[in-house]
Amino acid sequence: MNDQYEYVPHRLLRRRVRDIASGVEGELMAVINENVSDSDIERWMELAYIRGVSGREFTTSVTNIEAVG
Repeated sequence: MNDQYEYVPHRLLRRRVRDIASGVEGELMAVINENVSDSDIERWMELAYIRGVSGREFTTSVTNIEAVG
């Protein structure tokens, strides 16, 4: 694994979640701590990868997800 990302365990992995910001629901596939900086200064953020009903994945801040049901 390189220094640009690392997988983070999460209690909602493989469960149905909702992105609070957009209201879109899907299955939480991974939580990854990523360096999202586009400059020399590192900026790390935990991103949730959610697979929607269409099969496409999208990301949101892990703080923006909640369990559905």
